[in-house]
Amino acid sequence: MRLLFAVIITILSLFYFLPFAIAFNKKRANTGAIFALNLFLGWSLIGWVVALVWALKEEQVV
Repeated sequence: MRLLFAVIITILSLFYFLPFAIAFNKKRANTGAIFALNLFLGWSLIGWVVALVWALKEEQVV
């Protein structure tokens, strides 16, 4: 039972930080800001979606 609980918590944690993982994998310039947004406001669905969209948005080269 404890192993199942640990596996579920691990999977939920990985899903929670999915926007940060995407930004980190794409080597975004603002990965730290995406992480902070995800960490502090990811618990609300709106904060999580904003972080995900920000991580997936293409960066514009000026």
